[in-house]
Amino acid sequence: MPLVDLGSHAEEFDADPYPFYAALRQAGPVHRIRIGGERPWLVVGHEEARAALNHPALSKNWLGSELFDTSQAYAANRNMLESDPPHHTRLRRLVAREFTSRRVEALRPRVQQVTDELLDAMAALPDRRVDLIRSFAAPLPMTVICELLGVPDLDQERFRYWSGEIVTSADPSGSDPRAMEQMTAYLFELVGAKAEDPGEDLLSALIRTRDEDGDQLAPDELIGMAFLLLVAGHETTVNLIGNGVRALLAHPEQLAALRADPDDLIDGAVEEMLRYDGPVQHATYRFARTDLEIGSTRIEAGSSVLVALAAADRDPARFAEPGPDVFDIRRTGQSHLAFGHGIHFCLGAPLARMEGRIAIRSLLERFPDLAEDPDAGPRRWLPGTLMRGVSSLPLRW
Repeated sequence: MPLVDLGSHAEEFDADPYPFYAALRQAGPVHRIRIGGERPWLVVGHEEARAALNHPALSKNWLGSELFDTSQAYAANRNMLESDPPHHTRLRRLVAREFTSRRVEALRPRVQQVTDELLDAMAALPDRRVDLIRSFAAPLPMTVICELLGVPDLDQERFRYWSGEIVTSADPSGSDPRAMEQMTAYLFELVGAKAEDPGEDLLSALIRTRDEDGDQLAPDELIGMAFLLLVAGHETTVNLIGNGVRALLAHPEQLAALRADPDDLIDGAVEEMLRYDGPVQHATYRFARTDLEIGSTRIEAGSSVLVALAAADRDPARFAEPGPDVFDIRRTGQSHLAFGHGIHFCLGAPLARMEGRIAIRSLLERFPDLAEDPDAGPRRWLPGTLMRGVSSLPLRW
């Protein structure tokens, strides 16, 4: 099978990877690719992606892989996204005891309040122009996740930089090694302060929580959990909002339908945004512990595997009607993979959905003539293949 170099058309791929994925899918559901200095297998079919995301022979623990320099690992890497059962099972059980649907639902009034405050600030801008990412899509989830975890307001700018540096690299250690080092050091201080003076926040609850047998999170595990919740709980929602607004503005008939009937359509609209152009393009690396087969392709033990969620969610074999490349907020039978599948399904999916629904609906209600700024110049796409989105989204009204 020929090696596919995704970097050979980097600018075109960053702007619109979907034609590339379509061509790959036509040739088969699994391909060997070159990405940076790595040569992983890339899964692009929906059925095959579901199988890979929950395959017991595919490990998420890169610390046990020979493909990466484990000297670059930090305590923050010891989280449930980068672990396997039974360790993963134990971590997820302990966190699920505190990160409950009741705790998430209790955030709804605060999410609406933060949304309204950010939109008030936008409405007050004299030139009626704004970068939606900087002024709305980024600060909303950052404020919510920081308050949920009990992170002081004045540290949010630093977290925005650190998380941005970490997720825009395909390498697990991040694009700027100082970002991971500095975030880990800060989290050690934060966890220590919470242990000394606990509050009502989620991080304090995680420090206190114990299983029926007395098991609780160790210090390194608390660091890893705080890291995962801060980064995953922020970056994904930024791009859910940004990509969703871009999709609506590019499809005026869908935008008009949503404006006319938000009560009935907002839930489905957010699900279609997640499917059509979701915030996570590729799931993080998996590693074959044994020889295995996905989509009739043999993958040897020791190989790395990437699951292209963006490709799987445009697979015509799964999304035949009204077509995989059609943005349709009334689409039924979604079953998209934007939040993953299997044991690593996103624990924060309910919070992300709530934030997305409140943010999109409130934005459209406040600014009925919102449009992309024609003077903004070319779009700047996020680098790398982990996240899918733009670094800025200039709008006007």
